[in-house]
Amino acid sequence: MTRTIIESKTKTVAIGFDAPFCVIGERINPTGRKKLAAELEAGDFSTVERDALEQVACGAMVLDVNAGVVYNSNPNPNETEPPLMRAMIELVQGLVDVPLCIDSSVPAALEAGLAAAEGRPLLNSVTGEEERMELVLPLVKKYNVPVVAISNDDTGISEDPDVRFEVAKRIVQRAADYGIPAHDIVVDPLVMPVGAMGTAGQQVFALVRRLREELGVNTTCGASNISFGLPHRHGINAAFLPMAIGAGMTSAIMNPTRPVEMEAVRAANFLMNHDPNGAEWIRFSRVLDAVAEGTPFAQAASEANAAGAGRAGGRRRRRG
Repeated sequence: MTRTIIESKTKTVAIGFDAPFCVIGERINPTGRKKLAAELEAGDFSTVERDALEQVACGAMVLDVNAGVVYNSNPNPNETEPPLMRAMIELVQGLVDVPLCIDSSVPAALEAGLAAAEGRPLLNSVTGEEERMELVLPLVKKYNVPVVAISNDDTGISEDPDVRFEVAKRIVQRAADYGIPAHDIVVDPLVMPVGAMGTAGQQVFALVRRLREELGVNTTCGASNISFGLPHRHGINAAFLPMAIGAGMTSAIMNPTRPVEMEAVRAANFLMNHDPNGAEWIRFSRVLDAVAEGTPFAQAASEANAAGAGRAGGRRRRRG
């Protein structure tokens, strides 16, 4: 079975058809977050620190790190983003032990992140645009890392799922020319908003099946795209995630601090037999019980993690 291996200095995460769904935390991203963008320009990383710790406590297995800030003092991201990316990567990996996803549209920022990262991060991203492939795929080969391949090219994002499949296929083939194996390609088939396109969900489920069966690649997406512009987005996201998992999707860039969405992922793992004996579901149910009694989700999850670590530590001591 296809497995994409991502590593931090001390932890390994496998994205795969026979592995638990990989939750990639999306919060360390200044896009649409004016306060965070202003903090980063001022050299204030307090929100980044909080987001890193909170997302891991809530169940993120990988953290996406995006340094896409356009500084008021210098609007050229080619100059400002590489040093910011390096600083953010160094900060986050000093706080948490999960692998990282280095996310940028600036190739120099991608390389700065790769140079700073410990282990084997996921690179986000390459597209089917000729110039982008020529810039990013050599970095993927040089650093021997997996990469997210987004299914758009020089013509833009097609509403036709067959076109998006062909773009993904072309990226996989071009990567092979560089000696990059298919198991190191994680395809994002691009989720359209269901509010604007009623068949968006059906399209992505069909695409994910094709990508798995015909190309043998793992997949990811920006999970919240499906509900863009609609009310009660968390409910739609929570329905979408298990359906995508059932179709074969193996990871998503999402917000792990939302209990209803994490509940959906945990339940889907159990139903797909990726949670042996339901141990994770039982542990998570205790977190939900605490939330129902008024404990904040992140706090309840952190306390459950600490209790689990304590029990495991106790067992190790007894064996010694």
